[in-house]
Order: sequence, then C-alpha cells, then structure tokens
Amino acid sequence: VQLQASGGGLVQAGDSLRLSCVASGRTFSNNAMGWFRQAPGKEREFVAAISWNGGRTVYADSVKGRFAISRVYAENTVYLQMNSLKLEDTATYYCASGRSAGGVSLETVAFWGQGTLVTVSS
Repeated sequence: VQLQASGGGLVQAGDSLRLSCVASGRTFSNNAMGWFRQAPGKEREFVAAISWNGGRTVYADSVKGRFAISRVYAENTVYLQMNSLKLEDTATYYCASGRSAGGVSLETVAFWGQGTLVTVSS
C-alpha cells in the first residue's frame, strides 16, 4: 500500500499549486482521504478531507476559500488545489487515507503518504 504525493515546489505568494496523491497497492474508493501539513518546528495539522464519495469536504479555517480537495476514482488519485498561497502555507504536505468513509482527522488516519514540500516566498 502506497500513497505517493507530488506537486510541491517553490512559488511566490499569491500563486497556485496543485498537489496530487496517487494510491497504489489497493483501492481507497471506500475511504475518506485527506491532506495534512507540517511546517518546520510545528505540529502536523489537518488541511482538508473528502468523503468516500466526494459528497462531503471539510477544510481547516486557515485554508477555507483558497484550497479545494477533490478525488478521481478512475485514477485512484486525490488532489489539493491551492490558490492564493500565503507565506504561512509553507510546509510539507502529506496525504492520508482514513479508517472510515465519512472523514479523516489526525486521529483517524489509516495510511500516510510521504510528504511533498511546498515553499511560498514573498
């Protein structure tokens, strides 16, 4: 089982990036999926989650209105579209699958992917 995240990079404040997370080894179509991030010296925090059928999305207040999570079942892929990036969005971003279908939090992650680094400069 592997969750492969990609799409990170160095961008300027106000720019956009799209992160991708491809699942392999099994399907996660029955699981909620999420994105988390960890900035240097800080705890890992929740960013966004999407339910198994895409019908429910949840966002951290800090990214609401700027980020959008989506999933494409045929590709076994989850995306995180990040717009209007801010300096404080700089972090390593991790995708994860949840133990349940409805949502995922730090406490309910079943599998973690490796991180992809997003650096936002002024």
